Amino acid sequence: MALYRFRVTFEDYDDVTREIDVKSNQTFEDLHRAIHQSTGYSPDYSSSFYISNDQWTKGEEITFMPNQRRTDRGVTLMGKVKLSSYIDDPHQKFYYTFNFDRPFDFHVELLKIILDEKAGTTYPLVVKSVGEAPKQFGNVFNPTVLPPTTEDFDFLNEMAFSPEDAEDFSEVTDTDELPGEKHVAEEEEEEDEFGNEFADDEGFDDDEKPHRGGGDDY
Repeated sequence: MALYRFRVTFEDYDDVTREIDVKSNQTFEDLHRAIHQSTGYSPDYSSSFYISNDQWTKGEEITFMPNQRRTDRGVTLMGKVKLSSYIDDPHQKFYYTFNFDRPFDFHVELLKIILDEKAGTTYPLVVKSVGEAPKQFGNVFNPTVLPPTTEDFDFLNEMAFSPEDAEDFSEVTDTDELPGEKHVAEEEEEEDEFGNEFADDEGFDDDEKPHRGGGDDY
């Protein structure tokens, strides 16, 4: 029985690749499940292979767990189709989308055809794995749970202050002036008050102002 060796690469993470051997009479669903055996994702999500050209343009669709729209359209099911039915090129390409709700896209390319399978080997078989698959919902080995986020920066919590600590800042935060600036402002205000008391000439005529004598009085 001939074997197909496929290279599977994440479209957005081209440093993460897998090479998988699949029997020519196995189905697209077998390849689908083998891909996620190698990534750690649960395979049980709606997904599709698309017959592709060298530019990775999507052609005919072959799907798994189709929605009603695909079913009504009569799309081909992965479990019903052997891989050999769609291998027309020594480097046949398939564009593959996994989990339409939170999709990852892959490039799947036929590397070579191996004429003899190894006795006693179970296929599909992952023969090469490079890089760690990115985590996402559906990753059964390393699920990623993100903490709730907020756009507001909580200063007190970030700095580990308690509410009692925060009270010590109330006098500073209630005014825009620093303590030194306030003291200088008060001194200036006192000087102005005394200056105004002695410098106010309103209501006095020049003739009524007292005149000091010369130095003879002293």
